[in-house]
Amino acid sequence: MVRARSGTTEETPTTSVGAPGVGRRTFLTGGAGAVAGAAATWLGTRAAADPAAPAPTPEDAAGTATVPWRGEHQAGVVTAPQAFGTFLAMDLADDVDRDALVRLMRVWTDDVDRLTTGRGGLSDTEPELAEVPARLTVTLGLGPGFFTAADLEAQRPAWLGPLPAFGVDRLEDRWSGGDLVLQICADDPITVAHAVRLLTKEARSFASVRWVQQGFRNAPGTTPSGQTMRNLFGQVDGTTNPRTGTDDALIWAGGDGVPAWLEGGTTMVVRRIAMDVDRWDELDRTGREIVVGRDLDTGAPLTGGAEHDEVDLEATNELGFPVIDIASHVRRSRTSDPTQRILRRAYNYDVPPKPGRLSSSGLIFVAFQADLEHQFIPLQRRLDEMDLLNEWTAPIGSAVFAVPGGVRTEGEYLAQRLLEG
Repeated sequence: MVRARSGTTEETPTTSVGAPGVGRRTFLTGGAGAVAGAAATWLGTRAAADPAAPAPTPEDAAGTATVPWRGEHQAGVVTAPQAFGTFLAMDLADDVDRDALVRLMRVWTDDVDRLTTGRGGLSDTEPELAEVPARLTVTLGLGPGFFTAADLEAQRPAWLGPLPAFGVDRLEDRWSGGDLVLQICADDPITVAHAVRLLTKEARSFASVRWVQQGFRNAPGTTPSGQTMRNLFGQVDGTTNPRTGTDDALIWAGGDGVPAWLEGGTTMVVRRIAMDVDRWDELDRTGREIVVGRDLDTGAPLTGGAEHDEVDLEATNELGFPVIDIASHVRRSRTSDPTQRILRRAYNYDVPPKPGRLSSSGLIFVAFQADLEHQFIPLQRRLDEMDLLNEWTAPIGSAVFAVPGGVRTEGEYLAQRLLEG
């Protein structure tokens, strides 16, 4: 059941994928006269902002802050993103059945309850490392193999499986798939590493590690509260995410056709996006802004204003050309349907490059949405068809998971409504 894996470094894409028009990259490198772009984000809907949850306070920098993990929803979805994140996918052993999964979920539930409040797990051999919770959250997602092992195929949503094939994809097995995933985030890397270690040890008789992806954002206190993060292209990455309280229907699953165990849950997409930073360096500043449609300094649309201002897709320059290029990322990621927005919670990665290369960097693109087929897939298809950023980026990993609702009461365990429903 466990697939062979290759090494931990990776190639950055060097082949143009899906960038429309002959000579477009050459034109952009030269600095771009007639075409000027407008507002967008990197691999998101419209402009996508960090989730509207309480911003970190000075207390968080000391590591004493905690995030409540019990409730209708799992923590780590609309939680204000922490500085460090590890995404751990696992393959279940062939002999694991529903009873075994119940035992694993009970153990993990107890561990998460303890770790997120600054206490070591019951079998923790390094409990001192748990004393700094640093807003730790642990979010569980279920892959197709979880339902097979539990003999619950009838409960598996039809959308839960690999995404449709996209022309930009350069997927590698070592970054794709998985029977389950843990998203483990905190404002301290030791806190994250310890939680990963403990939860992995607890699962060793049930599952094996399939892939691990480690990412980072700005540390608390290094940027103004609420400021949009930047990816390693230097672009603001996230400007108008759905907001808690006003856009909940875009984030949390519920209503007709949603199984009871998924009520209060969501869908999760993890895409590893390799970014060719070395070739991006060859593009001048004007060209970079045209590709994305956003001012690099302020993040504002090239049509003017501030970062969070609306984009004017009808605006033209003095020559009559669209200010926002027809293939710019902002135009391709926009839609007239406001229900097709997704909640983006991405992390940068930077790993040792292969010999002869200068860098190996990218984005762990994580998206949460209530309806995968209605929200995420149409967006990705538009970007796949024609997006200038495809010249410098390529998805090299992809996985889809169902995120069950939260643990609401004492005595309940993760995914209980599915396993005992």
